[in-house]
Amino acid sequence: MQTLKNILVATLLVVASSAVAADTLKMGIEGAYPPFNNKDASGQVVGFDVEIGNALCAKMKVTCEVVTSDWDGIIPALNAQKFDFIISSMSITEERKEAVDFTNPYYSNKLQFIAPKSTNLSGDAAAIKEALKGKTIGAQRATLSGTWLEDNWGEDVTVKLYDSQENAFLDLTSGRVDALLGDKYASYEWLKSDAGKNFEFKGEPMFGEDKIGIAVRKDDPLREKLNTALKDIIEDGTYKKINDKYFPFSIL
Repeated sequence: MQTLKNILVATLLVVASSAVAADTLKMGIEGAYPPFNNKDASGQVVGFDVEIGNALCAKMKVTCEVVTSDWDGIIPALNAQKFDFIISSMSITEERKEAVDFTNPYYSNKLQFIAPKSTNLSGDAAAIKEALKGKTIGAQRATLSGTWLEDNWGEDVTVKLYDSQENAFLDLTSGRVDALLGDKYASYEWLKSDAGKNFEFKGEPMFGEDKIGIAVRKDDPLREKLNTALKDIIEDGTYKKINDKYFPFSIL
C-alpha cells in the first residue's frame, strides 16, 4: 500500500510539474536582425518578432521568455528542446519543413538587391543578372537569399555568405561586396540609418513570395495553439499596432 501511495504521489508531482512547465514557453530568436530582432543597449532582445511572440503568448495565457541562438544552429537547437518555438523571421521552405513544422505565415517578405546609389542597376532579374556578372554578391548564410543566389546565379557571380546580416551590411559599406541580396523589410530599416544613407534598393524583387512562419518541433500541438493566437491578434487589432510601430505599410 505504501508503495502504491508513493507511486501516486510521484505521478501527481510529475503532472503538476508538467502543468507548470506548460505555463512557460521559450521562444528562440537570433537577436541580430533589426528591426525584427536585435539587442538594445542593455542587452535585451527587442523588435517586431519579439513583440509578436509576446502578443501570441498573452493570447495563449502563458509566460514566454527569449532564448537567443546563432542562426546557423537555430533549428537544431529547437529540436534539442532548448526552446519551444522559433519566431525569428524564418522563411517557410520545403527543406526546412523536413525538420520542423510551421505555423501559418505571420508576415510576407520579398528579396531585393541593395547597392550603392551610384551603381547602375535596374530592370528585371535578367537585366540585373547581366549587370552583376562577375561581381561579388553578399547574403546571409542559411537564408532564402543565400540559397537563391547560389542556386540561380552561382555560376555567374561570386556569392559571399555571412553569419549575420549585420556583417553583410558592414562588408557592403566597406566595398568588399558589390551588392547584397536580402529581405526587403530588414534592408528597409538599414537604409534609413546613417550607415545605409548612400545605398538603395535596386531593380525589381527577385523573389516575391517569401512567407515567414513560426517553427515548432514536428507534430507538436503547439502549432495549432499558435495559429489560433495569431488569428486572434490579427482580428483584434494587436497585430496592426505592432506592424505600424515598425513599418508605414502592412507586411502581413
